[in-house]
Amino acid sequence: MADNKPIGIFDSGFGGLTVFRRILERLPRYDYIYLGDNARTPYGNRSFETVLKFATQGVGHLFSLGCRLVVIACNTASAKALRTIQQAWLPRNYPGLRVLGVIRPTVESIRSFTKTNHVALWATPGTVRSESFAIEIAKYAPQVKLFQQACPMLVPLVEAGELEGPGVDCYINKYWDQTRAQSPDIDTLLLGCTHYPLLMPRLKALLPEGVRVVEQGLLVAPSLEDYLKRHPEIESALTRGGACRYLTTDQCQYFDELAEKFMGLKISSEKAEIAG
Repeated sequence: MADNKPIGIFDSGFGGLTVFRRILERLPRYDYIYLGDNARTPYGNRSFETVLKFATQGVGHLFSLGCRLVVIACNTASAKALRTIQQAWLPRNYPGLRVLGVIRPTVESIRSFTKTNHVALWATPGTVRSESFAIEIAKYAPQVKLFQQACPMLVPLVEAGELEGPGVDCYINKYWDQTRAQSPDIDTLLLGCTHYPLLMPRLKALLPEGVRVVEQGLLVAPSLEDYLKRHPEIESALTRGGACRYLTTDQCQYFDELAEKFMGLKISSEKAEIAG
């Protein structure tokens, strides 16, 4: 893929694969490189400076492999680092290239799912503390009232492969009780962490019938398609061979085993050595 100009997908680990899967379903003709920074995950409890450092290293590595456009599929990195990357780091280092996040396209679409305008957000503690979703909601969907709930135990459960069972059900019920206590009018639950879609069967089984559960990948993929239509100068530089390459900064075997659960297909990754 040395001469290819793929779309890069960057994540702190595995979660971004749920977004990547939806992008692949909608835009299968392009070439892609997925990079999971598994050796340094999770990002959620890291400082702004550390997340910015890790994100720029990951995005820079993807650029060095020929990517012209990178989607940061990690909510924590999108919340803490994207603005600085777009406004300062890119113009200084890669003025012709582009980096997108997952929070804004999610927020721009979420209002179409709610009738009561009461939307709950489940996310990592770091994403909740950043207030990034609340800030973007205020800009792009001011009629929506957002009720945020940190769910610190869900990512460890997913990464341990525990997608069902009494432990998962216990935490889903606990977080939903805490969420519903904020407003009885919540009719939409936005999964603001890309790990959470793997829990969708249990969420649908345990949450009330009238609550709609929305995963980000289904919002980000059409937004990316629209972006490419609006930016032909970027789209025309991308290669279209349908090739997918998976990189991880940690052990490939472990990555492959869990990535297969996220993607629903066999994965063979390569070890990435990121400078810094």
